[in-house]
Amino acid sequence: MRSTSLQCTQSKEEFKLEELKKLETIIKNILTYNKEFPFDVQPVPLRKILAPGEEENLELEEEEDAAAGAGSTEAFPPRAPASKGTLLPRLPSEPGMTLLTIKIEKIGLKDAGQCIDPYMTISVKDVNGVDVNPVQDTPVATRKEDTYIHFSVDIEIQRHVEKLPKGAAIFFEFKHYKPKKRFTSTKCFAFMELDEIKAGPIVIELYKKPTDFKRKKLQLLTKKPLYLHLQQTLHKDS
Repeated sequence: MRSTSLQCTQSKEEFKLEELKKLETIIKNILTYNKEFPFDVQPVPLRKILAPGEEENLELEEEEDAAAGAGSTEAFPPRAPASKGTLLPRLPSEPGMTLLTIKIEKIGLKDAGQCIDPYMTISVKDVNGVDVNPVQDTPVATRKEDTYIHFSVDIEIQRHVEKLPKGAAIFFEFKHYKPKKRFTSTKCFAFMELDEIKAGPIVIELYKKPTDFKRKKLQLLTKKPLYLHLQQTLHKDS
């Protein structure tokens, strides 16, 4: 309306800049809990999910806030993530092309029993760390046994194996909820390179966060024999 008002010299209904400025407060508060917008609306308590590396920055900020005497102003408890995940169906088959199904069986962690709402984020990245396929999240795992969290869920890789770019890798990020921090954090990650795509079981190592999609600076999570256990199935249409 303001733009139209400026462009039309013969307009009888002028939309002044002062009127536009009145909207500023509303726009700023539209996604926050503010009783002035335009009436008291209860906020939707969402759980914050952070990108790899962001959780370390947040933890540092919280430590600084605590030292300064600042406390959390969040009035409502966070809401759990969707338990069904965002897994995608298998692609249609093509003659001479191979599709890959990866079953995430279990992950070994020394504190497996303490992880809240654990799930995996699966992505396929090229050599520069750029997404090749849509990112998928598993449902929240509910079965824990000793040092293992069991998933038993199939992941359908959303590109034919022959079409995956050279140097690409399949990443598995293990995430869980931290109630004290009130956000979902990446605990560790693992990855499979293209030459590891073979039918049958595979056990891969776990690395410390933040997730290094370029695979340049890798640090093992632990020296203990704890790994990510997978089962691969190849589907080829002849």
